[in-house]
Amino acid sequence: METTTKTNIRGGQFITKQIESNDIFIPEDFNEEQAMIADMAKDFVEKEVIPHLDRIDSLEVGLMPHLLEKAGELGLLSVSLPEQYGGFGKDFNTTLKVTEEIGGAHSFAVALSAHTGIGTLPILYFGTDAQKQKYLPKLGSGEMKASYCLTEPGSGSDALAAKTKAVLSADGKNYTLNGQKMWITNAGFADLFIVFAQAQGEAFVDGKGGFTGFIVEKGTPGLTLGNEEHKMGIKGSSTRQVFFQDCKIPAENVLGDIGKGHLIAFNILNIGRIKLGAAALGAAKRVANQAVKYANERIQFKVPISNFGAIQYKLAEQAIRIFAIESAMYRAGHDIHNSELLLLEKGKSYNESVLGAAEEFAVECAILKVSGSEMLDYVADEGVQILGGYGFSADYPMDRAYRDSRINRIFEGTNEINRMLIVDMLIKRAMKGKIDLLGPAMAVQKELMAIPEMDDSEPTLFSEEYKAVKNFKKIALMVAGFAAQKFGEKLAQEQEILMNIADMIIDTYVAESTLLRTEKLTDIKGKDATEAQMAMTQTLIFDTVDKMTIAAKNAINAMTDGDEQKMLHVGLKRFAKYLPINTKNTRRLIAQKLISSNSYMF
Repeated sequence: METTTKTNIRGGQFITKQIESNDIFIPEDFNEEQAMIADMAKDFVEKEVIPHLDRIDSLEVGLMPHLLEKAGELGLLSVSLPEQYGGFGKDFNTTLKVTEEIGGAHSFAVALSAHTGIGTLPILYFGTDAQKQKYLPKLGSGEMKASYCLTEPGSGSDALAAKTKAVLSADGKNYTLNGQKMWITNAGFADLFIVFAQAQGEAFVDGKGGFTGFIVEKGTPGLTLGNEEHKMGIKGSSTRQVFFQDCKIPAENVLGDIGKGHLIAFNILNIGRIKLGAAALGAAKRVANQAVKYANERIQFKVPISNFGAIQYKLAEQAIRIFAIESAMYRAGHDIHNSELLLLEKGKSYNESVLGAAEEFAVECAILKVSGSEMLDYVADEGVQILGGYGFSADYPMDRAYRDSRINRIFEGTNEINRMLIVDMLIKRAMKGKIDLLGPAMAVQKELMAIPEMDDSEPTLFSEEYKAVKNFKKIALMVAGFAAQKFGEKLAQEQEILMNIADMIIDTYVAESTLLRTEKLTDIKGKDATEAQMAMTQTLIFDTVDKMTIAAKNAINAMTDGDEQKMLHVGLKRFAKYLPINTKNTRRLIAQKLISSNSYMF
């Protein structure tokens, strides 16, 4: 898929670099083949999953494995698997699009994502040739189902503190596995478990091999399961504890290198994070569709409630947030794809290229995880509100959507952890010379001390929006740069400030992505055909000014006082500017488009 110019942008570089709209991928760029694959996934969800949601949520024995097998027959489990293992071998954005279409399938989406992502990808990227040949075709077809065993009762976000042990035998032929894992998705029907443990044995220095991945098959003596967990949402997703008592694991089932299990866990999480954002996007679109249809059907005071401004606000705001995350999603996905191609051209292997590309854009993956999950929470919450009493009824669809959405802010690393990772990764990349943050940050500080320059350039269609986004970057650099100077290595202890900075970075990326998509669309279709997208972009940027201001003020006030504080507030006031948009009218315009089409149609 080469529908846009291939650029050599680095991960995280968006915060300092001007990006051109023609250099990004937008959802409207998907070709006919990709659209057909997406439609296949959508049809599967509508015909095979949605009619059986109650049966799925009751954990009907055999139903979820059966659905996964049917998905496997269509190739939905092997979209990203290379053809040599029976897969389609499609690019990253095609995989994201399928994930999006499956995302509205509630618990089934969780089961499929766990199987195709954290269950299958560790073997694809880190397995030996023998392991790949043995397992990948069966995982791609659905003959085998996979799960991923990382979390333990005492180690959640601190995954490397796992206490499960794998002791190598004296003859080096097998490991004895002891320990327990919890919150394991697909555990109830999995044929294969990707398990992380502390390798030990006389063959290792000081008897310690370190944190290591293993492939453990169902039926291994000593492997037992706990009862199904009773959860707030995703009730149809099998979630159990997994226990290992003197499990004998063949040495050839070590996954990757001894002591390098963290490379598997963290690299797979990068991919899992952006895919979680894609699934959240699909779930949000389903909710928005249901909300619009209900608003058009529900009559109060002799008119549909979609006639009321308060409802139109909610419908429009749902659409704005969905459109914005979708814009950022496929921009990041295509950047990952381009990075993979560039690494392949440099002679890297397939595995090195895929993992290297995901690691390169780990900041963007974390951004999409956080922003996507929080977007879905907002959309689902307002979906309940639009349906009113029916929204609170378990007999209507918003109940399940509302409950199921909540886990996404915890999955794949909590949103708090991901926020801190965003800032940490950017700073580490700057320290390694991968991106230049110091130069732009110093330039912003220098600008604060100078007299503002008059902008006498000729205005263009999106010049005010680009000026606002450029200023968002300055605000983030101003606050982050000062925080780095103020606290140095102790900045990691200032979590509240880190969260403020992360929010500014996230909002900047999402706003810029939305603007770039809208400009590209307008260039293709013209102003008249994209008036709603222009309205969404203007409204988003208008609201982002206030979000940036609040986050920056909180950070500035937390780390300064006196003249320093006054200087930074003056700088913030200078940069936090945008047009006085009538957002009542822009939202009404957006809502009318939704109401007339009776669906989310952007």
